[in-house]
Amino acid sequence: MRRLRTIPGWFILLLLLAGDCRRAGAQELSPRRDLAWGGDAEGGAPYLLPDPESPRRIIGFEVDLMEALARQLGRRQVFVQNQWDGLIPGLLRGNYDLAVNGLEITADRRQRIAFSIPYYACGEQLSVRQDEPGLRSLTDLRGHTVGTLKFSLAQRMLEEQGAMEIRAYENQNNAYDDLAIGRLDAVLMDWPIAIYYSRPNPALKFAGEPIGYLEYGIGLRPDDPALLREVNDGLRQMMRNGELRRIYEQWGIWNEETAQLFKRQLEGASTESLAGARPLPTPPVSWRDRLTRLGRYLSPMLRQGVPMTLLISILGMSLAMGVGLVIALVNLYGRRPFAFLARLYVEVFRGTPLLIQLYLIFYGLPNVGIRLSPLAAAVIGLGLNYAAYEAENYRAGILAIPHGQLEAALSLGLTRYQALRHVIVPQALRLVIPPVTNDFIALFKDSSIVSVITMVELTKVYGQLAATYYDYIGAGLVAALLYLLMGLPFVRLARWAERRYRIVGARNPAA
Repeated sequence: MRRLRTIPGWFILLLLLAGDCRRAGAQELSPRRDLAWGGDAEGGAPYLLPDPESPRRIIGFEVDLMEALARQLGRRQVFVQNQWDGLIPGLLRGNYDLAVNGLEITADRRQRIAFSIPYYACGEQLSVRQDEPGLRSLTDLRGHTVGTLKFSLAQRMLEEQGAMEIRAYENQNNAYDDLAIGRLDAVLMDWPIAIYYSRPNPALKFAGEPIGYLEYGIGLRPDDPALLREVNDGLRQMMRNGELRRIYEQWGIWNEETAQLFKRQLEGASTESLAGARPLPTPPVSWRDRLTRLGRYLSPMLRQGVPMTLLISILGMSLAMGVGLVIALVNLYGRRPFAFLARLYVEVFRGTPLLIQLYLIFYGLPNVGIRLSPLAAAVIGLGLNYAAYEAENYRAGILAIPHGQLEAALSLGLTRYQALRHVIVPQALRLVIPPVTNDFIALFKDSSIVSVITMVELTKVYGQLAATYYDYIGAGLVAALLYLLMGLPFVRLARWAERRYRIVGARNPAA
């Protein structure tokens, strides 16, 4: 038998290193295969929405668009979930390569990112109730309450028109639901949204023809011109071979505006006025300009946000303190069924999220005939939620009073109600001042959650300013400073109340 020669170890090492170098070189030369794009899966039809038959799967005409575009570019599309109002910041942070979710091409957005050629065009559609004869244009909306999608071009159009109450919604369907039950007089949103949420509703109708003109584009980072060229070439090819039109017809949103858009793109007409390949040049911003902008943030925050935040917080805490005291007394001294219900109230409201409670109060109660304004829903939601915490504070304070004081009051001829009112509860209130104050500060900050039910308070104004100027840090610092300054007087008031009632209590323990 022939003996095999032993291969030297150094020769094997050289072969391995050469293989690694070839693989590394191939990876550098090969194009990136994944095409990551960001969108909001909760945005709604027909853009992006969970599949009713399989909620983990996302469907929508823009999903079909990105799948077709990825095939055209020879890549694998990867969806990245991101809130709609944070699409551009997420893109600039590098969380994904493209931003695709009904992103309207506007001049201020072009100062931050690059846009592809437009892939869809439409107008804004006004919707009203079937029995509304007089609202057909923007000028007719003056003096009325109008709903729209937050941070959208429709919201800007309404704000420019002025002289109306504007309610900006997180989700598309909620606005049309509120219009049907009478909370709103009209809704203005992009035409594809109205097609899916207004036209099928027998209680609603379109008012007039589409208003204005807008184009959707794919957002890209300004430092990625190669990908921009790829995307533009892919979109033009899909326009040319009819694939884009087939997608739009499948979703029922093909229109004349998009047909004219395709014609201009394929004929080579310039659309630089709306969707140039490069972002608009932005002049350098000096520190003086930054400080001036921060000063401009104060006006809308002080005019809209601060008064509403104070109103919601004070009314909500007043309701919480009153309801909480009743719940605590029923829990301690009520008959067994009522005491059980009081304890159940505390556990339910402490054990469920405030956000869900607000949704149930604002969007759920209309199903049983109870329709609340955003302010009433906000105050009731915060008040009932914090009443559970205040009930526990009061219960602890009452139990801290020696039981002998109640017995002594009863032996002097006072009724149980009189003993609680004049002896027990006043002392308990003095003891619970610190935790109640702490809860008020917490409620004060939690008031920011009510922006989800269209309340325009400080956090809502901050979001609008940040989305307009793309200055989340500057506007956020101003909003945080205002929250701090608003909270300080209440802290000082609580300290004063603690000192005062501590002195009174020392003079007369039964006071």
